[in-house]
Amino acid sequence: MISQELIKRFRLSHLKGYQIAQLAGLHPSTLSKLINRIEHPRKDDQRVIAVGRVLGLKRDECFETAAQIERACK
Repeated sequence: MISQELIKRFRLSHLKGYQIAQLAGLHPSTLSKLINRIEHPRKDDQRVIAVGRVLGLKRDECFETAAQIERACK
């Protein structure tokens, strides 16, 4: 699952969504599906990692850990 931090940085970015998509090498609709959790990428999905890189995140900051997901469900 995509991390809350990645989504937060996406929403607070000074860049437009299409600009982030372009810098990450994605189509804007693909980025939208990822950010809005319509698509559920694997933990090693290079598309998410590329978006995270554009937003200044490290690879491990792009995805929620099992503990974070469990806390969110409580």
